[in-house]
Amino acid sequence: MKAKLLLSCLVVAGVVATAPGHAQSASSGQPIPRFVTLNADEVNMRSGPGVRYPVEWVYQRRYMPLEVIAEHDTWRKVRDVEGTEGWIHRAMLSSRRGVVVEAEEIIMRREPDDGSPVLARLGSGMVAVVEKCDSAWCEVRTAGFEGWITRKNVWGLYDSEVLN
Repeated sequence: MKAKLLLSCLVVAGVVATAPGHAQSASSGQPIPRFVTLNADEVNMRSGPGVRYPVEWVYQRRYMPLEVIAEHDTWRKVRDVEGTEGWIHRAMLSSRRGVVVEAEEIIMRREPDDGSPVLARLGSGMVAVVEKCDSAWCEVRTAGFEGWITRKNVWGLYDSEVLN
């Protein structure tokens, strides 16, 4: 009964939310959940969907991935790599995809092959823009380098997601 009451309250408030792994189309026509990236060098995350709510965090990492978990009008409730949740205006978000390195270090290679030459080593917390991904490798660019990384140990992609 409590779950139905909570769901009713969320619908009345205009917030669309679903359980993780269950994509649903939101009022924007986009699926929820979905990944997006920050569209500016400095973005405020608020405690609620509007400028009257206090700023909880200020992000300073363009292209950092966030997961949209709900929508209300022009506001998106997002979750970051550390699990922090809050609201960001849609104008500050981009559909361009990015990943953040979760491992201490991952290797960027010239081609999507473990034997390909090493181009760079990406450290924990580094953000990279995703150009495309298959089931095992992603072509990314970051810090003046463009190459391939394995999908392991990065956050910002769903397990079976392929990006062209």
